[in-house]
Amino acid sequence: MTSFKKLIIMRTHILPSIILTALLLVLCTVVYSVILLGVAQASPNQGKGFVIEQNGKTWYANVGQTFDEDRYFWSRPSAAGYNAAGSAGSNKGPSNPDYLAQVQARLDTFLVHHQGVSRGQVPADMVTASGSGLDPDISPQAARVQAARVARVRKLPEARVRELVEQHVKGPWLGLFGPSRVNVLELNLALDQLKN
Repeated sequence: MTSFKKLIIMRTHILPSIILTALLLVLCTVVYSVILLGVAQASPNQGKGFVIEQNGKTWYANVGQTFDEDRYFWSRPSAAGYNAAGSAGSNKGPSNPDYLAQVQARLDTFLVHHQGVSRGQVPADMVTASGSGLDPDISPQAARVQAARVARVRKLPEARVRELVEQHVKGPWLGLFGPSRVNVLELNLALDQLKN
């Protein structure tokens, strides 16, 4: 192959590949990062999460946390144990015997702690883990079904606890996107502030 043919091949194939690689590298690393940073700065809390400070303690309301005492509203189960470093689902399908046994155990535990609640009244999000394992929210139905237990343990009027739940129901984003939800941390912190 002559040097002229090599030069033609380089100009038609190799040089455009190098230029395209360099452009995509800049686009995907620098430009994309700057856009994400700009969006984060325009969002509430400048992308630093939703921090709640109360009684000298700091919590992040956008990360799920363990609440398993009867005096608190329970969080959605987590396959990752609420470990943000290991955020993940279990990857077990609905026909996996281990998964079915785990869901059944969660259901049995829920029913033991919630007298008068039937199997059909237990919302799915109280017995199934979220995909991330860090879901900070539960459905309004999941909060409502726990209200009687929380009221009984705290010796509060059930109507007052239910009213607190309703005050913490957040509708879909922009009224259109996603389901209604209740942030468990915010609800439990408000619950601690309640007086009889």
